[in-house]
Amino acid sequence: MKAQDRVLQSLGTGRILGEVREGIGWITFNHPERRNAMSLDMWQGLGAVAEAFERDPGVRVVVMKGAGGKAFVSGADISEFEQHRADAAQKKSYDEVAARGHAGLAALSKPLVAMIQGYCVGGGLAIALAADIRIAASSSRFAIPAARLGLGYDYRGVAALARLVGPSAAKDILFSARFLEAPEALRLGLVNTVVEDVALDEAVSAYAQRIAANAPLTVHAAKKAIQAFEGYSDSAAADEIASLVLQCFDSEDYREGRRAFLAKRPPNFQGR
Repeated sequence: MKAQDRVLQSLGTGRILGEVREGIGWITFNHPERRNAMSLDMWQGLGAVAEAFERDPGVRVVVMKGAGGKAFVSGADISEFEQHRADAAQKKSYDEVAARGHAGLAALSKPLVAMIQGYCVGGGLAIALAADIRIAASSSRFAIPAARLGLGYDYRGVAALARLVGPSAAKDILFSARFLEAPEALRLGLVNTVVEDVALDEAVSAYAQRIAANAPLTVHAAKKAIQAFEGYSDSAAADEIASLVLQCFDSEDYREGRRAFLAKRPPNFQGR
């Protein structure tokens, strides 16, 4: 390890790892026994590592990846939902913690690359959508299964998806809750590039090094300009959407979705 390379300490959890190598900041979702499903401590650690990389002048580009080779992030850790996200009130507290992780990624002025292998599902796809570039292995699978669990998917995540793939494809992904294979994700524009699994590490490292070698001020200005062009539209309708999302979290269907998931059986939704 070179003198400027280092491992970040004090992230508050071993399930989020941070490392700097040759000007690249590496964020690893390190929860492989649950396919890197996001727990509360991981959301806290994600915010901490993103903030550390933003402050570090030696970091030119940031790459996110999952440990274990089976998943980037397979969504939220549903095993925690009965304790931390069982109704709308708990959902609000949970979201306040998760918001720091999302805010840390959104505040990165440096290019953010998602290195995706295996499952990229639900909240994991929302994390990937926060990246500027998504490079996926051919084994990757994508989905937003909210409609199979009875939970609501927040406006900003829906808007980010719709801007990337278009409203029609976004509706298909959200309404059907089906899985997309890597070739379809590439065709829809959900990812930038698909490579064979064995080539993923090398391809992402080479791409990140290419960015790191470019003029930082030029790259920064380009990212800011594109962000301004995209601009989130927090319209008056967003308040109504937020209310509908909270209704989902207080619904009997959401409770049924959690029970069915834990029992490994199909859910029986009643629309209430």
